[in-house]
Amino acid sequence: MLAEFIQDAAFAAVAATGFAAISNPPRQAYLYCALIAAAGHSFRFVLMNPAGIHIVVATAMASLLVGVLAVLFSPRVKVPAETCLFPALLPMIPGIYAYKAVGGMIMCIYNNSEAAFSRYFYLFASNGLTCFFILLAMAVGAVVPIFLMKKISFRATRTLHD
Repeated sequence: MLAEFIQDAAFAAVAATGFAAISNPPRQAYLYCALIAAAGHSFRFVLMNPAGIHIVVATAMASLLVGVLAVLFSPRVKVPAETCLFPALLPMIPGIYAYKAVGGMIMCIYNNSEAAFSRYFYLFASNGLTCFFILLAMAVGAVVPIFLMKKISFRATRTLHD
């Protein structure tokens, strides 16, 4: 279990660093993006696996953690919280659910029997709704700390002279 936890955190950190590179932040921001992603993704991993919490709820809680960490670390790097927030969230995007939803939709189109259509429509709806609610949980969970911690988040890039 510990090895899976460390592996989950490491892969999330690597993915977040790659996503951060796309937006070209300052060099010191890469470390914080990686740390925030590792913390958030591994927190979701612990909530889902040993605790048995559903992926949507676990993602909402992990996104809240990512948002809080991004707001708290952004003044150190002197970047907006979003600079660390978005790359750290991207490893949690539910790609497998989206892939299975599209696959189910395509199989609905190509099947003529009612039983097969019903099965694939169920897979399409189940995976599509799960994907949608994970994305919604990520968006809400990540944005709430920015608005709740306005003094920190909106002053992260200001100097003493502003």
